[in-house]
Amino acid sequence: MDSLPLPSGERAGVRGASLEAPLVQAIDLARTFDVSAPWLNRVLERKPRQLLHAVDGVSFAIEKGRTLGLVGESGCGKSTVARLLVGLYAPTRGSFRFDGQDAHAAFRSAEGRKLRRRIQMIFQDPYASLNPRWTVEDIVGEPLKEHGLVEGRAALRERVGELLSSVGLGLQDAAKYPHQFSGGQRQRISIARAIATHPDFLVCDEPTSALDVSVQAQVLNIMKDLQRRLGLTYLFISHNLAVVRHVSDDVGVMYLGRLVEVAPKQQLFARPQHPYTRMLLDAIPKMHDTGRARTPVQGEVPNPLNPPAGCAFHPRCPHAGARCKAERPALLELRGVRVACHAVEEARI
Repeated sequence: MDSLPLPSGERAGVRGASLEAPLVQAIDLARTFDVSAPWLNRVLERKPRQLLHAVDGVSFAIEKGRTLGLVGESGCGKSTVARLLVGLYAPTRGSFRFDGQDAHAAFRSAEGRKLRRRIQMIFQDPYASLNPRWTVEDIVGEPLKEHGLVEGRAALRERVGELLSSVGLGLQDAAKYPHQFSGGQRQRISIARAIATHPDFLVCDEPTSALDVSVQAQVLNIMKDLQRRLGLTYLFISHNLAVVRHVSDDVGVMYLGRLVEVAPKQQLFARPQHPYTRMLLDAIPKMHDTGRARTPVQGEVPNPLNPPAGCAFHPRCPHAGARCKAERPALLELRGVRVACHAVEEARI
């Protein structure tokens, strides 16, 4: 694959940026949705309003050039976090700081266009995220024209060719339509579109979940290669722990809208602290455990419209105590990781 030119000198020395402030900082981010029935129905049936706390106080930081993997069961709020970070949702509470500035305030100001150039998103479904009526040249070229990054048809075509080459496609593909490509090729087109504006931060919302396993590996390798050459920072959302282990530097585990554990990848997979993280890892088949019964993840995720009091995980937790049922744990620095668990805090596990 041809390499893309570095857009600016600021991408050099990404690994040496660890002493600087994190590029991405989510501070107590929360998003609540009103899912109540229509007003007249509530009056006639005498029902109160219903609020869904999709994300409820999530905080994390990502340094330049690094990847935070976000994992959890379906419905835990991962995709809502993604949409908060790219400005598709406004937070109900909390803030998102990008490169030292309040991103949501910037999104609403004249600086919004400049900031959106630096923050891009790769969506989960390559079949739904590409306009079927547009050619690949139109799809990949749209952000280039929208942000005034190229002038003239010839320059646009040349730049689209460079972007397609960087993801393993060719200039001859520019005249084709999305239906003429496989799922993996469509996701490559989505990646080419996302990096067209020279972004610093990519939010990847389960970008490989709709793909076959062999194709997943190809797409992940492309993303890692682009990160290495362009100094990209990733938030990588997935429910697949094997994928997260392959691409991430740090991992955050979400449960019912909250982070329950954040740790470096090696530490989380070797010594998980939170009972929920342990249950997720125990459910993974292991090569050397042939014949040993695997422990399934016990119980069901509670109804998010009526979550349990105290720790939301306590109905499924083998270590739950009286405090767990009454008091919601805070995300604390314990044993070298950030974990929200009374049992870990009290050294009961």
